[in-house]
Amino acid sequence: EVCRRLKERKRTARNPVNFITAMTGEEDETRGLEAGAVDYITKPFRLAIVRARVRTHLELKRKNDMLEDLANRDGLTGIHNRRQFEETLEREWRRAARAGSPLSLILFDIDYFKPYNDNYGHQAGDRCLQAVAQAAERALLRAGDMIARYGGEEFVVVLPNTASDEALQVAERMRTAVEDLKEEHRHSPVGDHLTISAGVATAWPSRTDPETDQDSGRRELVGRADQALYEAKSAGRNRTVLHKE
Repeated sequence: EVCRRLKERKRTARNPVNFITAMTGEEDETRGLEAGAVDYITKPFRLAIVRARVRTHLELKRKNDMLEDLANRDGLTGIHNRRQFEETLEREWRRAARAGSPLSLILFDIDYFKPYNDNYGHQAGDRCLQAVAQAAERALLRAGDMIARYGGEEFVVVLPNTASDEALQVAERMRTAVEDLKEEHRHSPVGDHLTISAGVATAWPSRTDPETDQDSGRRELVGRADQALYEAKSAGRNRTVLHKE
């Protein structure tokens, strides 16, 4: 029962469980393994063997965690990828619905990145993406906030329990952090250095919404952030815009 409950909880579901038990029957062992255990050691046991098996399973867990982390990271910038963003947005949406708290989103991209890439070369473009990602990530002050590469030169930030005015401040802090890099971009109509434009949107998820409404709510939030980003670009770029209902 303890093992089943551990496996049902997201925080402990991936923790390896070893049974040490006097129940030596084949049916007992099958039940233990089906409950989610990685090992089943019957009594009497030798402590050295138990320790060795525990070390083995912890090492396997560590390697699996590393592989999973790599699978959720963007290979170029090192920040989270779009897959991890989608999972995080769904998780935080549910959490916000339970708590009755706001959830904000920031979409931003690099101003005139194509001319940068064309004139400075793709290697410089890669370094530019890395520098922007790192600068924006440093501007996030809370452990629960998450930045991911959304695609190309576009990035997305999930801000749990964050109202629109606070989210706008975060977006502006990120914009300033990138501008402070003073990365040369003489082919940008905005100025002679690298800049970004950002769109901000906020939602108040409801726990009473059915699953389909939650899915559409998340898509709508992304769409409103994208609309705000479009407005920031139309207004001259190198700015942040908050989507207003």
